[in-house]
Amino acid sequence: MSQPDPSNSLSKQVTQTLEVYFETLQDTQTCDLYEMVIQQVEKPLIEFVLEKHNHNQTQTAQTLGINRNTLRKKIQKYNITK
Repeated sequence: MSQPDPSNSLSKQVTQTLEVYFETLQDTQTCDLYEMVIQQVEKPLIEFVLEKHNHNQTQTAQTLGINRNTLRKKIQKYNITK
């Protein structure tokens, strides 16, 4: 498996997206930025890993490094269905 290109890393992509986001604000005050970013990343992450594990919650929780009950709460929070 080849090493990922550091110029295209996830953290670099997040930084670039945040730069664009703040440019579009044009001095408008923002709030709950942390929660907004977490939700924007967390939901697709959970959906992707669930799909990779054929919706097996135990395997998904292990891959994500979280407790299965925590995963179930997040699935409910984001209204994730098969």
